[in-house]
Amino acid sequence: MNLWLIVVAAGALTFLIRLSFISLLSDWDMPLIVRQALHFVPPAVLTAIVFPELLLRNNELVLGGGNFRLIAGVVAITLAWKVKKILPTIAVGMTVLWLLQIFA
Repeated sequence: MNLWLIVVAAGALTFLIRLSFISLLSDWDMPLIVRQALHFVPPAVLTAIVFPELLLRNNELVLGGGNFRLIAGVVAITLAWKVKKILPTIAVGMTVLWLLQIFA
């Protein structure tokens, strides 16, 4: 089967699935408590993705100075907290990680 046909079909299917929820729930007024709870979803998902990458190696917790990802992550988190901009945070975090891997 042609790869482009698969990509287009998957995209169309994804679009239709999302459109169905939008059209079915367009008249539904979301309760305030649900709207407030949805504000916590992005940080929770980001935490679930990022923290295992920073803290675990071979399914073991690694908190020492040899965990370069953790050090770079702490630097990036601190910078993100201060400047609240994504590109400098990514650039500095990756630079710190690469420098630690090269020179340590």
